[in-house]
Amino acid sequence: MELHGRVALVTGAGQRLGREFAAALAAKGMVLALHYHRSDDGAASLREEILAAGGRAELFQADLTDADAARALPEQVVAKLASLDVLVNSAAVMRKVPFADTTVALYDEVMALNLRSLYFLSQGAADELKRRRGRIVNIADLGGLEPWPSYSVHSLSKAGVVMLTKVLARALAPDVNVNAIAPGTVMVPDDYSDEEKGRLARSAPLRRLGTPNDAVQALLYLLEHGDFVTGEVLVVDGGRLLT
Repeated sequence: MELHGRVALVTGAGQRLGREFAAALAAKGMVLALHYHRSDDGAASLREEILAAGGRAELFQADLTDADAARALPEQVVAKLASLDVLVNSAAVMRKVPFADTTVALYDEVMALNLRSLYFLSQGAADELKRRRGRIVNIADLGGLEPWPSYSVHSLSKAGVVMLTKVLARALAPDVNVNAIAPGTVMVPDDYSDEEKGRLARSAPLRRLGTPNDAVQALLYLLEHGDFVTGEVLVVDGGRLLT
């Protein structure tokens, strides 16, 4: 896919990897629909950076735990920007709560954003993406491929993202390519100590942490060069899943 001039919706674009993805797509000349919920400062500052560089970006606020709001967001993007070619489902929450301490409220919060919102965002975008022969890229992570007892609901939700990717790849073929990225330690939590970061680096066969750019390059591959790739999960973890 030639990205220049096409329209991309990136959810969770106000912070962390969502912001990195959106900035990279803007640098490729895409028109950006920057979704945010509470990270309005991050999304607004990114929009200003994109505009200053000569690009185009618009802000879209929505609480994606509301399924109706999630389904409606792609239509709002098309109404504002005239089309939609790429959906990057990046918005997510990660709660460190063991299985025994998980409440119904926490379970519902995590599943609503991490999995259900992707389902209805994709449903809302499907017709336009089929018309444009577009792409969906879902952001999973290693927690969807290996069990994390301290992040039990997160693990479950991301495993659902992996299966949703495969379901959508079948449901939207042959018009829309649907894939996922499962990043490893490309952006560790801000409160991790140097000791914890070192432990994570040593746990991977490549013996280092990744960077946000490692995940960005995976996204660009799937969009620019993945014409014959669909239903796949691209793991970007320095080989940690092998251990």
